[in-house]
Amino acid sequence: MEKAAGCPSVGGSYPQKNAEILSSQYGINLFLAGLLLTFAWAVHAVGISKSHLLSYLITLMLIQLLWMLWYLCRSCMQRRLIRDKDTHAGARWLKCGITLFAVITLILDSFKIGYYIDFSNCLSPTEGIFPVTHAVHTILQVYFLWCHAKDVIQSFKTLERFGVIHSVFTNLLLWTNGVLTESKHQLNEHKERLITLGFGNITIVLDDHAPQCNCTTTLCSIFSQGIYYLYPFNIEYHILASTMLYVLWKNIGRKVEHHQQHKTPFKFHGITVGTIFGLIVLTSTIAIVVVYLIQIGRSKIKSELALTMFYLHAIFVLALMCTAGIVALFIYRLEDRSLDNSKNPARKLDAELLVGTAAGSWLLSWGSILAIMCARAHPKYTWYNLPYSVLVIIEKYIQNLFIIESIHREQEKVNDDIKTLRIATISRGSTLSLTPSYKEIYNGRATRDSGEVPCLFKGSICGRDSGGGGAKEETSQENSSVMHSASDFSFYSRNSVTNNKRRVLKNIAAFLFLCNLSLWIPPAFGCRPEYDNGLEEIVFGFEPWIIVVNLAMPFSIFYRMHSAASLFEVNCKT
Repeated sequence: MEKAAGCPSVGGSYPQKNAEILSSQYGINLFLAGLLLTFAWAVHAVGISKSHLLSYLITLMLIQLLWMLWYLCRSCMQRRLIRDKDTHAGARWLKCGITLFAVITLILDSFKIGYYIDFSNCLSPTEGIFPVTHAVHTILQVYFLWCHAKDVIQSFKTLERFGVIHSVFTNLLLWTNGVLTESKHQLNEHKERLITLGFGNITIVLDDHAPQCNCTTTLCSIFSQGIYYLYPFNIEYHILASTMLYVLWKNIGRKVEHHQQHKTPFKFHGITVGTIFGLIVLTSTIAIVVVYLIQIGRSKIKSELALTMFYLHAIFVLALMCTAGIVALFIYRLEDRSLDNSKNPARKLDAELLVGTAAGSWLLSWGSILAIMCARAHPKYTWYNLPYSVLVIIEKYIQNLFIIESIHREQEKVNDDIKTLRIATISRGSTLSLTPSYKEIYNGRATRDSGEVPCLFKGSICGRDSGGGGAKEETSQENSSVMHSASDFSFYSRNSVTNNKRRVLKNIAAFLFLCNLSLWIPPAFGCRPEYDNGLEEIVFGFEPWIIVVNLAMPFSIFYRMHSAASLFEVNCKT
């Protein structure tokens, strides 16, 4: 029922705005309580054990499961109703990506269940309940996101706001728990390697939460080691789920503009060069990571060689990425295309995440630069850290500009302009149609084989006689034909240039996409020179620098995966 005229939005805006504020505050307090509990467990606070943290997380997951089941049942009962959809949210490639990470997360849960069975004599029952609950939570959540990520909720809005924001911060806490567990494992390995680099003055105290009992089966080592190799995928799964749910929360009660959404499927055609160079970078990065993990910690010489190898490879890749980004931005400056400034929660979140998570890498890079400038002794391999850190800052700066401008650029309207050429030409009262289709003209395939100029380029009359006109009329038509021909060839030339620009941009996006995947692999799987070069620990102190790395590294890792996802979208859109 419509509201009375005069103040149409006052009656509904304040309750909804208050519900948004209340739900956001509920979510923040939920997250802060869990974050403090996680921190207390990490520092071995008195009276706080891992079972307390897992019990809290299990409770949050069970509440989210109840809400999702209620929402799915209500949606099933109302399936015949026409609902608003946000066409920009929950892209199919994003759903496929989160499904892949979810499958690997389920493998991780099965490993945790096996680990609990092996050490069941000395582990809390919550450590067995947690992976089972998490597996059920993962399956139902992926199904929920596949079916309802695009929903614009218009009923039970206050209740739904609390349910969705609860889901957002539950996934953030699960992400935090995964990051902390993986970071503690990496830190223990790092402490053991420091001695081989000659930093014997650093006290090695392992922060171990290993069970204090013997394994009951022969699979213990497989489960314990496999868990940490699967954590990076679990971490990406939860952060992707939280971002998709956050967009769903922002869309609650939103008025959607109904307009036709152009589908932008991904095509490999035209991106061969970018894909080949990107695959070369990906393959070489995997090889570098394998050699690095084998050599680091074996001896001081081997560790220094591994660090030097990593820095040289990263400098080369980052330099290529900077060059590609500059070329793309230069092409954008040559084009005169307006930006789409319409309200779009998904696009706004993408831009904010790019800049916000890049700050993690920038913090580490500036710390390394300051350490190099202030250190008294400089081993040879540490000098490679300087150009590496500078390039990390510059590359993210350029790449953010490219991605943000790309996702805000309006779709090219070349096809619409070409369609206007298929008009009826009026000559002496006759309506004449043009022979070649706009697709043939656009792709330059019209009468290519015959070598003849298409009908469009021969003037306003095609394939018909003038019907007995005078000499002046023929001369006038010839002059008009020449003018039309010149204009049409100019149009064809402009579209040929546009095609070339689009092809270059698509190759750049494909190359940067694979490069970001390549740069995600080293830190995600334990190749972290910020830990291993030892220079920063000497300048800032061991504990302060480790805290900085543990806080900034998760954002740096997420930045690479989020950039890859954004560049995939850019490639589809270009």
